[in-house]
Amino acid sequence: MRYSETLQLFEQAFTFPADRDTVLKQLGAVELMTPAGDTVTLREVLERTDEAIYHTPDELYSSLVGNLEDGFIGRKYYDDRAGIEAGVDDVRTEDVSF
Repeated sequence: MRYSETLQLFEQAFTFPADRDTVLKQLGAVELMTPAGDTVTLREVLERTDEAIYHTPDELYSSLVGNLEDGFIGRKYYDDRAGIEAGVDDVRTEDVSF
C-alpha cells in the first residue's frame, strides 16, 4: 500500500479518538511500499512515536508521515525551483545542435 492511501484507511477503520494500541492491533501488519519497492509495516513506523492517542485521522496520518524512512522520499535534497549551485555547470543554457 502507498502511504498516501493510509489517510482514507484510517478514516474508515477507526472512530476517533483512537489509542495507539488499537491502531497497532488492527492495522499494524499493513505494509507500506517505498518507491523502490521496499516495505515497512505501520507498526514499525508508529512504534517510533510517543503518542498514545490520536484525536483525528489527520493526526494519525501526520504521525505516520513524519516518521517514515528516507526511502519514502524522492530525490533527497532535490529542488527544481532553486538556482544553480556555485561551481556547477548549468546545462540548461548550453546550445544544443540537432
